[in-house]
Amino acid sequence: MSALIEFQGFNKYFGEAQVLKGIDLRVQSGEVVVILGPSGCGKSTLLRCLNGLEVAHSGSLRFAGNELLDKKTDWRQVRQDIGMVFQSYHLFPHMSVLDNILLGPLKVQKRDPREAREQAEKLLERVGLADKRDAFPRQLSGGQQQRIAIVRSLCMNPQVMLFDEVTAALDPEMVKEVLEVIQSLARDGMTLLIVTHEMAFARAVADRVVFMEAGRILEHNTPEAFFTNPQTARAQQFLEKFSFVSTLPKKPKELELI
Repeated sequence: MSALIEFQGFNKYFGEAQVLKGIDLRVQSGEVVVILGPSGCGKSTLLRCLNGLEVAHSGSLRFAGNELLDKKTDWRQVRQDIGMVFQSYHLFPHMSVLDNILLGPLKVQKRDPREAREQAEKLLERVGLADKRDAFPRQLSGGQQQRIAIVRSLCMNPQVMLFDEVTAALDPEMVKEVLEVIQSLARDGMTLLIVTHEMAFARAVADRVVFMEAGRILEHNTPEAFFTNPQTARAQQFLEKFSFVSTLPKKPKELELI
């Protein structure tokens, strides 16, 4: 079975620094792949290359059978098929929620306004924000703005969604509402590539976990296998840091505040 997305010997440089090193990765249609690793390991750069926001330097990157590193690639069309949501929301502050969502479908895809509006309103209802259609971004919480950013991308009818640390800038109580939207997309069978530091979420939503270090993929496995029996010492060390708080000893009673 041919993969929907396929990196082969993929390399990326920033100046003389190589940030992606011989990446080989295949993603099937409907698969949810979570990419983990320490900061600076290349996770976000990998997603940005897939969306055409960073230029690759060598190797192969295929999407739906087409080589994206070909000079003739229409990245404007590719970005309609591969949606991406970032840590920052990138909503236009002077536009209402509905106008933010409809900008791409109407201006880029030239779709029928009535059909696009109906889809936008259905998606707003799905994420629990139907009553915010006429609000402006400044009137929304961070979690609400991030859900609007997801709806805006979904309204372009992409085949794939990329999520790059979408909860990193949110207050803890807002994280759950955003992750629930992503989980619903996974249940619907959408192809997702997710960069996150939310370990419990990664374990729950992923079909496969990819672990990166210093621009390379060190291992990939099912979430159950990765979280219970990582195959490399570096992955084990990474996971131990996230379990540190849960394994702290309780404060002795004599030290507790009265």
